[in-house]
Amino acid sequence: MNEEQRLASQQVKQPKPEKDYSSYFERVVTAAPSLKDAKKRGKEEVKYHKDFAIDEEFLGMGQGRKFYIRTYGCQMNEHDSEVMAGIFTQLGYEPTHLIEEADVVLLNTCAIRENAENKVFGELGFLVKYKRKNPEMLIGVCGCMSQEESVVNKILTTYQHVDMVFGTHNIHRLPHILKEAYMSKEMVIEVWSKEGDVIESLPKQRNGAIKAWVNIMYGCDKFCTYCIVPYTRGKERSRRPDEIIQEVRDLAAQGYQEIMLLGQNVNAYGKDFADIEYRLGDLMDELRKIDIPRIRFTTSHPRDFDDHLIEVLAKKGNLVEHIHLPVQSGSNDILKIMARKYTREHFLDLVRKIKAAIPDVALTTDIIVGYPNETEEQFQETIDLYREVGFETAFTYIYSPREGTPAAKMQDNVPLEVKKERLQRLNAVVEEFSSAALKKYEGEIVEVLVEGSSKKRDDVLAGYTRRNKLVNFAGPQELVGQIVKVKILEAKSYSLRGEFVEIVNRHEVEV
Repeated sequence: MNEEQRLASQQVKQPKPEKDYSSYFERVVTAAPSLKDAKKRGKEEVKYHKDFAIDEEFLGMGQGRKFYIRTYGCQMNEHDSEVMAGIFTQLGYEPTHLIEEADVVLLNTCAIRENAENKVFGELGFLVKYKRKNPEMLIGVCGCMSQEESVVNKILTTYQHVDMVFGTHNIHRLPHILKEAYMSKEMVIEVWSKEGDVIESLPKQRNGAIKAWVNIMYGCDKFCTYCIVPYTRGKERSRRPDEIIQEVRDLAAQGYQEIMLLGQNVNAYGKDFADIEYRLGDLMDELRKIDIPRIRFTTSHPRDFDDHLIEVLAKKGNLVEHIHLPVQSGSNDILKIMARKYTREHFLDLVRKIKAAIPDVALTTDIIVGYPNETEEQFQETIDLYREVGFETAFTYIYSPREGTPAAKMQDNVPLEVKKERLQRLNAVVEEFSSAALKKYEGEIVEVLVEGSSKKRDDVLAGYTRRNKLVNFAGPQELVGQIVKVKILEAKSYSLRGEFVEIVNRHEVEV
């Protein structure tokens, strides 16, 4: 009989020793990440699980316990956090906004840029003090970072106070992972490097009751040379149209005012269907018939933006006049190195088609500067394209290599000071066009979906127009969640200031 068994048999209650973090290195690994496996795009059938339900053995697991989720990255991660919050709630956990109150802390991570990863590692170091105060606290890392071999190896060696690591494909396995983490003294790692399944009927605890995210597809098959997403999110796989349409109908019945359709490459929707010809344009044509004021989608790839989708978006109604269309570069040479699979000419032709069908469209974009081998002339081509298109704003980034991508093996031969200088010049153009676009609204009356108080003043309300322009105006809290008419008085650098005119009745909104 060992010492632990002897004490137990004598029913002697001993003070609980501080947890030995070194024991975490002897971890439970049910599945470890592999970028090599994640790159495979075989013909294996995607499994479609229609009715998710939590096993009875897990119900009540969270009784008397609280959870905390910190989310990094894109809307897809935000949506995943809503699903995990829904699962926690069904298990009996309560949410908390204070880490020190939490029994489970999850960091839902983003891998798209190095800066995002550094923030997560900094947070993991910060969480050590909470773990020391409460050794029973479970700390978990999930999301895209978990799908990277280098990240998991770093967690194993440097952050041994982490209890569980799981990825993007097995969120529905959260109850099983939690149980394993409670029962085991070792780190639990369950990361699937696979093509991915589609799980329906997942519970969701949505943030707010005005705008909702609806995931319509998962994964990406584009393999742009700078991007880690195809490895972390798996192959492109679409939800069935009837499931999406029913979810949007349910949200409309609950009073939601705006829906954002999500996908890593949202306009590739339906390409994977073997039994039907049904694409994003077909889905949008169905959704525009539902009585909900606004429907948006993100993020689109120029290569998959077809003529039928443009034709449907031109019908407007609840389909808004804002399209986010990432170009990344205006140089054919750089686009080729990026493996974007379109040319500058193709992109400009697509823009012309969109503007011809939707003359009042607001186009926004993403741009990377300082890509390996980018010359001054190639950068200038990007500036010229930006001016020719007339984007109303853009998300701009300095290139940073992501381990495991083809670009990471290229020589990063653009000096950092040159990258910063180019970004500054690009941002000056972005600000010029953004200011000009906002200036046109002065004196106009626009429809604003009121989302809440502004960041600076409680007595000032804030919301967005159909074309995704931020508007601030004075008004009572009773207007939150409603669509109102606002007269624009002044264009600021990145927003509009206006005065309340009247509430828009639902039947006045084009649907």
